[in-house]
Amino acid sequence: MIVVTGAAGFIASCLVTRLNAANFNDIVVVDNFTSERKLANLTGKHLREYVDREEFFEWLEANHEQVEFIFHLGARTDTTEQNRDVLNVLNLEYSKNMWLACCRYQLPLVYASSAATYGSGTLGYSDDDALLPLLRPLNPYGDSKNDFDNWAVQQPEKPFFWAGLKFFNVYGPNEYHKGRMASVILHAFRQIQETGSMTLFRSHNPDYADGEQQRDFVYVKDVVEVCFFLMQNRRNSGIYNLGTGEARTFLDLTLSTFAALDRTADIRFRDTPEDIRDTYQYFTEADMSKLRSIGYDLPFTKLEDGISDYVRNYLVPGRYY
Repeated sequence: MIVVTGAAGFIASCLVTRLNAANFNDIVVVDNFTSERKLANLTGKHLREYVDREEFFEWLEANHEQVEFIFHLGARTDTTEQNRDVLNVLNLEYSKNMWLACCRYQLPLVYASSAATYGSGTLGYSDDDALLPLLRPLNPYGDSKNDFDNWAVQQPEKPFFWAGLKFFNVYGPNEYHKGRMASVILHAFRQIQETGSMTLFRSHNPDYADGEQQRDFVYVKDVVEVCFFLMQNRRNSGIYNLGTGEARTFLDLTLSTFAALDRTADIRFRDTPEDIRDTYQYFTEADMSKLRSIGYDLPFTKLEDGISDYVRNYLVPGRYY
């Protein structure tokens, strides 16, 4: 059996599809299954069992001998969440319990970290362990992810294989439920369909022109391919960046979305909301050398190609992956 937490969410549900495609069908999905919008992400997939996240550790105690691998992708993923108690419970303490359980039962573990740990990027975007204590995230969400990364590498007892993945800006199918936290591509698609135009955040940093803010946008199909690789190659434990290694602008992204819809570009700008303005990242770009060094050699999808696939094969027909 393979366990996937956060399974009704965006990345995890796409991972379930990738596992099914490789004939892994004994999949135990773990989540809070009260959101009907998220449940659509699991429709039609081959699953063994649904387990509520509050009951998971009790379930694992009873079933650990049958479990082969755990992907812990469940978390409070709202980067605007200011309630540190919520983040500590869901992102820090739950992950600690998962780590300890994997040590106890000798289970391999891949867990979700985040590029939010890098903060403003003043120290660069290297996933070298030596930098972990020096990182200063810009929001409580990033703090919760960085706190766990630091805790994990300091543990005297570790799972026999483990990997933490620092996801950069992931986009792609199965994010319909994410609201404000959905990728800019989904927001652009909806705005263009409704109004014929797209509004981006204005730059409040003199070093960047409007729309020239840059992020490392990575297609979710590439993300789950890396997860699958790590499950198949259980060596070289550690924390790894997961982006493409190439920063692109929001203008690039938006123009590609218009092109995928065969529409003429009409891009406008508005002020960045004040509640995120001071913590807004203007540039992110993953250093991917560490993951490449352990043998991951598949290419990452070019932004234009990923957006074309996402828009034409999922957003326009309203399909799930």
